[in-house]
Amino acid sequence: MLEDANKVPEYTNKGLRKKDLKKDPIEQFKIWYEKASELGPLEATTMALSTVSGDGQASLRSVLLKDFDARGFVFFTNYESNKAKEIEGNHRVALLLRWLPHYRQVIILGSASKISPEESRDYFLTRPRETQLGAWASRQSSVVSSRDVLDEKLMEMESRFSDGDVPLPPFWGGYRVNPQSLEFWNGRPNRLHDRFIYTRLQDDSWGIERLSP
Repeated sequence: MLEDANKVPEYTNKGLRKKDLKKDPIEQFKIWYEKASELGPLEATTMALSTVSGDGQASLRSVLLKDFDARGFVFFTNYESNKAKEIEGNHRVALLLRWLPHYRQVIILGSASKISPEESRDYFLTRPRETQLGAWASRQSSVVSSRDVLDEKLMEMESRFSDGDVPLPPFWGGYRVNPQSLEFWNGRPNRLHDRFIYTRLQDDSWGIERLSP
């Protein structure tokens, strides 16, 4: 047993009641996200993405939330990465955003699909030039023999695109996760946390239920 396992601080949030929630989970998410943004952009946008391979092996990694609206939650990656290959085989994914200084978490289950090349290009052009070149230099998830190989590839890209703007790589872009359920977790004393789950109904409205902690 870990020595510090029982030293987690007590969760002291105010109670969360069903009548306090927005009927639309995206509106509720926006309220919590704006509060989380007080922690800083990285803390607010970092989320865990879970995918499943063809043989049923789950995998997990951190990605950054770059946009959200009624259509879903957007992140960007290399389309040749492990996560992209797993999404291609099984579009069902899970997202987890943990805002533990506020004793809050949001779990999103849904399906991931590529956004349009135009949307990916618009975002890519906002990235610093160095990270644009990095997207070209890295074959994400592939085995690389040394750091020197990456540095050499980056220098190659710097030379290749030295005379103009860096174009969007054909193997890089965004995914949008269209949510089917969103769980809002609010830490409370005695581990009797408030948990509410929004589930998408057949008419595209949302049902809301309280879950036991």
